[in-house]
Order: sequence, then C-alpha cells, then structure tokens
Amino acid sequence: MCRNIRPLSNFEPPATRDEVTAAALQFVRKVTGTTKPSQANEEAFHRAVAEIAHITEHLLDGWVTAAPPKNREEEAAKARARAQLRYGA
Repeated sequence: MCRNIRPLSNFEPPATRDEVTAAALQFVRKVTGTTKPSQANEEAFHRAVAEIAHITEHLLDGWVTAAPPKNREEEAAKARARAQLRYGA
C-alpha cells in the first residue's frame, strides 16, 4: 500500500503540492488499513491527509542538505533499472 510514497526532499525542481498530498494519502491509507474510509470516518481521514501534507511541506521547506539536488529523470531511470534487475524483462 505504501509503494507510492517516494522520497521528496532535495529534488530540482522541488516536490509539488500534489506529490506531497499523494504521499500523505498513502501514509494515512497505510495507518488506517483502508483505501476508502466509511462515511463515519471520511472527515477524519481527509483532515488527517490535509494535516500530514501541511506538516510535510513545512518539513521539506526547512530541510537542509549539502548534497546537490537530485534530477527526477535520472532517479526514475535508476528505479526502472533496479526493477528490471529485480523482476526481469
């Protein structure tokens, strides 16, 4: 369920709000054990996603590193190469 949570720090360009929200959604889904909450829990579910996304943006804004920014295309190519080695074809 959490395969979609990707590292978001130190990229050029920086992570978008959509990427941060997608990671927050995956986190809340993992913690709650559901992909779609019941009507009784829907408000709490969406509030948690919004709050976690907000806090994550603050974390990323304050994150300091001396490493050079990573390139999204290069990182995606590395991930594809690892997947090909792992799964073949």
